[in-house]
Parts: sequence; structure tokens; C-alpha cells
Amino acid sequence: MPTKLNENTEVALPLRNLISMVAAASVATWAYFGIIERLNQIETNYHMMSADVEQNTEFRIKWPRGEMGSLPADSEQFMLIEHLSGELEKLTAEIQTGKAPFDQQQKLTLDFYEKRIANLEEQIEKLKDAQMEMTHKKLVQ
Repeated sequence: MPTKLNENTEVALPLRNLISMVAAASVATWAYFGIIERLNQIETNYHMMSADVEQNTEFRIKWPRGEMGSLPADSEQFMLIEHLSGELEKLTAEIQTGKAPFDQQQKLTLDFYEKRIANLEEQIEKLKDAQMEMTHKKLVQ
């Protein structure tokens, strides 16, 4: 004869089995939610890192092209380079046309070096003459 189940049906179950089933269900629920939480953390980290990688890629491509601006120090250096380049072009043109800037101090410095070079050339000539004399004396003996 089949048994009929209703709200008054009694089940005979040892208490330790009932406690084991409740404990197993609690542990399974705790483990399930722990795994879900860990997956949520990993997914959040993945989305954050992928956003950072996209920004890094954009920066890496656009920065060298100058599309993202430049540092203030770079701008200052570029201005100084442009200024120095202009000055160099002016000086080169003046030197080529023979109109190079020349002040009294430079003239004195050039005169000093001209005298010094002439003096050194004289000393070299004297040394060469002395060397030649010694060589000539050795050959005569």
C-alpha cells in the first residue's frame, strides 16, 4: 500500500544524522558563497586591469607623437634649442661675411696667442738648428 505524505507525516531520523545534514548544508552554502565572492573579486580586478592596460596603450602610442601634450621642461628645452639655433645661424652668417663680433678682450687674447705662437716657432727653429749642428758634428768626427 503506497504511503501518502502530508504535513502530519512523521519521519524517524537519528539526531546525529539531522545535525550532520544541517552542518553539511551550512558548509556547502558557505563554500558556494566564498567561491562566488572570489570570482567577483577576480572579475573586478580583471576589469580594472584591462582599463589600465587600455589607457597605458593609448598613452604609449600618443605620447611620443605629441598628441597628449608634453612636459613643461620639454617645452622649455625646445624653446631654448630654437633660440640657440637662431643665434648660431646669425653668428655663422656674420662669420661668413667677415662681420663677426669682435671686442677688445678678444683682440688682446688673439694678440697674446699670436705672440706666443711666434715665440714657440722661434724656439722650435733654434732646437732644430741645434740638433742639426750636433748631427753634423757627429758626422764630421
